[in-house]
Amino acid sequence: MKRLSLLAYVVGGLFFLVSFAFSVFYGYKVLTHDLSAEGGTVEKYNYHFVLVTEELDNAYWRLVEKGAQAAAKEYGVFLEYSGPKQADIDEHLKTIEMAFASKVDGILTQGLSDEQFTPLINRVVEKLPVITVDTDAANSNRMAYIGTDNYYSGYLAGKALIADTKGQANVAIITGNFYANHQLLRVEGFKDAVKAETGIKIITVEKSGISRVRAAEKAYKILKDYPEVNAFYGTSALDGIGIAQVVDKVIKSGPVYIIGFDTLPETLEYIRKGTINATVVQEPYEMGYRAVKMMIDLIEGKKVPPVVHTDTRIMRSEDLPENNQDEWEAHR
Repeated sequence: MKRLSLLAYVVGGLFFLVSFAFSVFYGYKVLTHDLSAEGGTVEKYNYHFVLVTEELDNAYWRLVEKGAQAAAKEYGVFLEYSGPKQADIDEHLKTIEMAFASKVDGILTQGLSDEQFTPLINRVVEKLPVITVDTDAANSNRMAYIGTDNYYSGYLAGKALIADTKGQANVAIITGNFYANHQLLRVEGFKDAVKAETGIKIITVEKSGISRVRAAEKAYKILKDYPEVNAFYGTSALDGIGIAQVVDKVIKSGPVYIIGFDTLPETLEYIRKGTINATVVQEPYEMGYRAVKMMIDLIEGKKVPPVVHTDTRIMRSEDLPENNQDEWEAHR
């Protein structure tokens, strides 16, 4: 019996080791692209970068990737786009770890949380350059940041709400999460913009988990729990859409003001319908494109500014592009 038990332990241990070795080997192959890929192997390129995103299939981050891939093609860079399928900070950190272990030439990523991202970025930077995109880890040793001034974008949203509501609104804020630097700054900027307005009251702040479904659930619950709410501010690309879905289908009495973030096709459609009143416009394509160029400059010893803020502005119905979304994004 003891001999059988020992044999079972040995077999189980061997199975675990083989499975683990296969997982590591395959993960390494995927990240280093030793496996066949579009246009050949990584050896045919000048550099190998990884863009690690908060959420892989997020439409906003696909625009960042689009810009990054355009620059990569232009400058002979093999660019991988990687990250969790749904927002998950632990998976995000693991993906950065894997990219670091695979000895790429540079990593482009968000700096979502100072507490968790700063130590990892500092360790990676000792061996290879890191540029933060869209969300900065300002207290880390990252080489540069390119993206929105997130405090300023929140401040712009607050000023737009003041102007559009004539300084009279009971506001609910729905934000992506409570830990990400960019989401926190967008809320902080908004609050600072409206704090002197006695007619504007912030009733509650809820999180959506970067999900339009959860944003819609939160909006519905807020309107039930706080019937005095007549304005919403959504701080991630999907928040405004989720809020608009509820307001468009459920709310029948009295206007509800909505200001959101970004210019996804659904956001623009809700602005055309008048459900969303305004949105904060960022430049995701430009962020991706310029981040790749900055990384090349860093590697080649050229001077790169530590912070580059891309343009931010407010869009209302009168500002809608005449072209379709894809054409507009491609020429921004």
